[in-house]
Amino acid sequence: MRLALHRQQMKSAMLPIAMIGGAVFYRWMGYLSFLSPYLIFLMLFITYCKLDPRDFRPGKGHILLLVVQMALAGAFYLLVSPFDHTVAEGLFICVFMPTATAAPVITSMLGGSISFVATYSLLCNFFVALVGPSLLAAIGDNAEIGFVQSFLIILSKVAPLLLGPLLLSLCVRYVAPGLRRKICSSQQLSFYLWAVALFIVVGNCVSFVIGTWSESHAAAMSLMVVGSLAACLIQFLVGRRIGKRLELDKSRYNQEDGQESGGDMKVSCAQSLMQKNTVLGVWLAMTYMNPLASVAPAAYIAWHNIVNSWQLMQMEKTKKHNLA
Repeated sequence: MRLALHRQQMKSAMLPIAMIGGAVFYRWMGYLSFLSPYLIFLMLFITYCKLDPRDFRPGKGHILLLVVQMALAGAFYLLVSPFDHTVAEGLFICVFMPTATAAPVITSMLGGSISFVATYSLLCNFFVALVGPSLLAAIGDNAEIGFVQSFLIILSKVAPLLLGPLLLSLCVRYVAPGLRRKICSSQQLSFYLWAVALFIVVGNCVSFVIGTWSESHAAAMSLMVVGSLAACLIQFLVGRRIGKRLELDKSRYNQEDGQESGGDMKVSCAQSLMQKNTVLGVWLAMTYMNPLASVAPAAYIAWHNIVNSWQLMQMEKTKKHNLA
C-alpha cells in the first residue's frame, strides 16, 4: 500500500515537472523535437492495441461534434475579424484545426471512450484536409498553394501518425495475440511517454513564441495568446456539455454509434473538441494566413496541454486519496 501511494505521488508530480522543465530548457528543444512523432506513434500503438476494429464506426455524436467545431470556428472569426483580421485568423485556426492524433491516448488515461475519439480524430483530420484548402484560401492572406497540392500535404502530415499505429496494432492483434495481451497490460507506459512528450512540446511552444515575439506586434500577439486560452476553454466546456447530452440516452447511443461500454462521454467529447493537432495548425497559419497568426495555435499548444495535465493530476489525486 505504501509503495503504491509513493508511486501515485511520483506520477502526480511528473506532469508539472515536465512542463516547467520544458519551459526552462526551451533553448535546447531543437535537439529533441525529432522524438515527438515517435513518442506519439508509440503511445497510439499501445492505446490502439486495446481496440477492436469494429469499434471504429462514425455516428451521430461525431457529426454533431464536427458541426459544432466548424460553427465555433466561424463564430470566432466573424466576431473578431472586424477588430483585427490577423487575430481573427489565428483564433479561427485554434478551433478549425483537427483533433490531435494523441487525443485517444489522453482520453484513455482519463477514462473516456478511446474508439469514439479515435474515430472522430480520423473523421476530423480528413474533413480538414478536404475543405481546409478552399476555406483557408478564401479567408487567408496567402492563397498561392493549389487545392490538390495542399490536400496531399495535409494528408502526408496526418496520415502516418493516424493510420500507422492503427495498422500496426491490427497486425499484432491477429499475428501475435500473446504480445498484444502484454501490451494491453502495460497501458501505464503511455503516461510516462506522455510526460516526455510534454517536456518537448512545451519547450517547443516557448521557443516558438519567444522566437516570433516582436514589440511592434506585441498587442496582437498578446491578444492571440489570451484568445487561444479562451478558445481552448470554450471548446473544453462545450465538449463536456455535448457529452453530457449524449449520456442522457447512453444505451441508445451505444447501440447506434458503436462506443465501447464504460467510456465517459463528457471526457470523450471534451478531448475531441479541445485537444488539437497544433503542429498542423501552425503550418496552416504559416501557409495560408499572415505568418503572425501562427502565434495563436503555437500558444494553444501550451493551453491544451495544461488542461490535459490538470485533468490527469486531478485523476492521480483521486487515486492517491483512494489508496490512502
